[in-house]
Amino acid sequence: MFIHNLELTNEQIEQQAEFKAFVDSEIVPVAGQIDQEEMMPDSVLQKVIDQGNWGAALPAKYGGANMDYITYGLWNEEIGRGCASLRNIIGVQGMVTSSIMRWGSQDQKQQWLPRMSSGELKVAFAITESQVGSDIKNLQTKAKRVGAEYIINGQKKWITFAQKADVFLVFAQCEGQAVALLVDRNTPGLTVRPITGLMGFKGSLLAELIFEECKVPVDHLIGKVGFGLALVANHGLTHGRYSTAWGAVGLAQGCLNASLKYVNERKQFDHRLKEHQLIQQMIANMVTETIAARQLCFRAGQLWDKNEVNATFATSLAKYFSTVHAFKAAKDAVQIHGANGCSSEYPVERHMRDAKVMEIVEGSTQIQQMLIAQDAFNLYQN
Repeated sequence: MFIHNLELTNEQIEQQAEFKAFVDSEIVPVAGQIDQEEMMPDSVLQKVIDQGNWGAALPAKYGGANMDYITYGLWNEEIGRGCASLRNIIGVQGMVTSSIMRWGSQDQKQQWLPRMSSGELKVAFAITESQVGSDIKNLQTKAKRVGAEYIINGQKKWITFAQKADVFLVFAQCEGQAVALLVDRNTPGLTVRPITGLMGFKGSLLAELIFEECKVPVDHLIGKVGFGLALVANHGLTHGRYSTAWGAVGLAQGCLNASLKYVNERKQFDHRLKEHQLIQQMIANMVTETIAARQLCFRAGQLWDKNEVNATFATSLAKYFSTVHAFKAAKDAVQIHGANGCSSEYPVERHMRDAKVMEIVEGSTQIQQMLIAQDAFNLYQN
């Protein structure tokens, strides 16, 4: 597994082994079908719920698995190794629930979190719009308060798991200030349009949301008016970046595992592929950079567990490096597999498409570079 040098506790090592066994037995065998059919079976989601890990990072008092950040990262790595689409869905559950946990009222936590951690309510994080991706300050979706309700009008696009989610955490502008509102799927005036034909994350069940005079109770507001982007959205996105970073490590590990198996079995010119120096070079880079990416993720998890102020910076570093490496590892894995690497019969073809998407979601590679540089400039000035 090439995970040496991580300072894991005995409990974390045991949980990691459980995660790996679960993914190998329940997720890996169906990952290709999930991708090809652009679906996510309820049976797969139910297996995660039955494991008790749907609300992985939530406290036990809300029905969660009460994982520390390192354990949560290991969980995301293993799921990411098996199926990037499922990891994406699980990551989104954490984005919403962690936002409520951080900024919701006590009544909201009691009302929503136990039902979300149990899988009774599945959720989606609705911030992206067709004309607004990373530039979230310019959201076009509007919310207007009228009495005891907010009325929402606008559209969201590329929303992960929106095809099945019961509740959406929706971000909108309200008279020049951002708000975050929980919107029930059955709210009159809300239309969900599935999106298919994606390059990667094909089993993530993306959809477009159309709001036409949707009325949402005032007590569905998370935080306060004006908190929507700077606090609620950024908290959720940072959580998503952490999940994605670990998931990218898992995907890279999957590429490495597949490549090691292939070069050990495949022969060219009367020699196994592993005997060719250029193949060895690609494998060496894959090993080194996967270990480095895992270490960055581990460091970010340590800082989150210690509630350190620079945990957000460490998360951007981990997300940037891990996703860039995952795509490079996937490209090399396809190259190593040759024509077979272009076939859906081998997982590396799916890994390469999924890895490209990981460089975009939860803040693109370029956004992470900007954030990292800005922190570096501030550090230099201080």
